[in-house]
Amino acid sequence: MAFINQEAREIHCKLVYYGPSLGGKTTNVQWVYTRTTGQGETQMQAFNANTERTLFFDFLPMDVGEIRGLKTRFHLYTVPGQVVYDSSRKLIMKGLDGVVFVADSQVERMEENLEALRNLEKNLDQQGYDIRRIPLVIQYNKRDLANVTPLAEMRAALNRVNAPDFEAVASTGKGVMETLRTISKTIVTTLKGGEL
Repeated sequence: MAFINQEAREIHCKLVYYGPSLGGKTTNVQWVYTRTTGQGETQMQAFNANTERTLFFDFLPMDVGEIRGLKTRFHLYTVPGQVVYDSSRKLIMKGLDGVVFVADSQVERMEENLEALRNLEKNLDQQGYDIRRIPLVIQYNKRDLANVTPLAEMRAALNRVNAPDFEAVASTGKGVMETLRTISKTIVTTLKGGEL
C-alpha cells in the first residue's frame, strides 16, 4: 500500500527485492543506487551480518515523477535470503507495492530458487496479498556464468504467473534497470487505476 504524505504532496511506494541468498538482490539495489545518486541527497542504508549477506534491508528512495499531482518516490528494499530470517522478511514485506523476484540462474541453485518463491507466495498470502495480483517482475540473474539453467526451464519452474521477466547480470548492470523500469511502471499503472 502506497503511503501518501499530503503535506509533502508525495506518494511513497515500497518495492521489495526477494529471492534466495546470494542470488543478487543487494547487487541489483547497489547498481541502481550508483546510477541514480544524482537524483538527490539519498543514502543507501545497509544492515549486514557480514560482507556477503543482507540481514535486514537496503533502502534507496528514488524519485520517478508524479501521479495525480503528487510526487512519487520509490523505496527499494531487499530481504535476507536465508530462511532462518523469515520473520525479518515478513516485517520488510509489510505494506509493499511490488516485488522483484531475483533468481540465481546456476543449475545447482534451482531448488533454493523454488524454496524462495514458495516462501514469497506464503508470506504474501499471510499478509493478504495474491502473487497473481500484485506488481511482480522476475529476474533470472547470473546469466553470464557457464553452468546456468536454460531460460525456458527457469521460466517454466519460476514464472507460473506469467509475470514480466528479464535475464540479468546484476554485477555488470545487465537487465537491472530494465527490471526496475518495468516494475515501477506496473506499480504506477496500478496506482493510477486504483483509489488513492
